[in-house]
Amino acid sequence: MWLPLVGMTALPHLGGLAGSYITRKEVKTWYPTLQKPSWRPPNAAFPVVWTCLYTGMGYGSYLVWKELGGFSKDALVPLGLYGAQLALNWAWTPIFFGAHKLKLAFMDIVVLTGTVGATMVSWYPISRTATLLMAPYLAWLCLATALNYRIWKDNPEKEE
Repeated sequence: MWLPLVGMTALPHLGGLAGSYITRKEVKTWYPTLQKPSWRPPNAAFPVVWTCLYTGMGYGSYLVWKELGGFSKDALVPLGLYGAQLALNWAWTPIFFGAHKLKLAFMDIVVLTGTVGATMVSWYPISRTATLLMAPYLAWLCLATALNYRIWKDNPEKEE
């Protein structure tokens, strides 16, 4: 039973790795040109934080999957919400860093944060541990949402 454990724990990292290829260039060229609030975390914190968050959410999804007996009818909503939030999470980096669409990235992260909250609500009756593993992620998203908003408002996008 170790394969689902490893696979589901590793799955969120795939989008993170893909996003890092976009971020790596832009964090050295475009991102420094933006006005950012003084309270933003240092750039070096992001890969460390996201590694921990992706691992926690992935393991949490495994706990829910295991408790519900795999991809069953009962797993449709909790794992469907999880999949939706993961897609929104993975979409944010190409929108923000790739396309430089700050407003669209803000809209994505607002919906993402709400979807993570809904995921946690759906997970709570199944596995409190899985729900608690998502709590740091939700807290980080609240900070990231505020940061995205401030960057969007402080850096007006050029009309195309």
